[in-house]
Amino acid sequence: MFQNHDLILFDLDGTISDPLEGIGRSINYALEHFGYEPLKLSELAQYVGPPLDETFTKITGNEAESKQLVAKYRERYRDIGYRENKLYPGMTEVLIELHQANVPIGLCTAKRQDFAELILDLFGLTHYFQFISGGEIGLPKSQQIESLLSQGQVSKATLMIGDRAVDTIAAHKNGLQAGGVLWGYGSHAELLNEAPLYLFKSPSELIQIARTFGNQ
Repeated sequence: MFQNHDLILFDLDGTISDPLEGIGRSINYALEHFGYEPLKLSELAQYVGPPLDETFTKITGNEAESKQLVAKYRERYRDIGYRENKLYPGMTEVLIELHQANVPIGLCTAKRQDFAELILDLFGLTHYFQFISGGEIGLPKSQQIESLLSQGQVSKATLMIGDRAVDTIAAHKNGLQAGGVLWGYGSHAELLNEAPLYLFKSPSELIQIARTFGNQ
């Protein structure tokens, strides 16, 4: 049974859309430019979700070069990579159901805001969201949510939904509840370890939130 929530705050990558192809190819574009060996997409899946500067530091072991790598990554992602996203089956229906039930929806992603807007526009989903909060280098998701709280865009009754532990951790740091999704890039163990209020096995299960909201 769902608790009462005043707004659903979605993550983007691994939750609404599958970004692996665009992210992976753009990471390799940057790596090769700076003389590093490219990685297989399967090896890059673990980096979907965390901030890009952290990702490049882990891959190369060179923190000082991470900002240059991020800038090169964004060259390709801005022109090509964002269009390589794939919308998860059923997510459009989820957003329609939530919208029709008058459930307020927001987006909080580590991805830069303009890139997030391009992706939502690509799938015709932008109008379902009351706001879009994008990230930047050095800005943890917990600080993004803290800022949204201070602006009154979310509250302690908001539910954060994402596919990685970082989403649940950020929510809990700010006193929000969280729901984990199992169709993205976080494992069942990773999510369970952070004690989310809900675990969703498929997008169709999210529709139950709309039905519960309508009965509040």
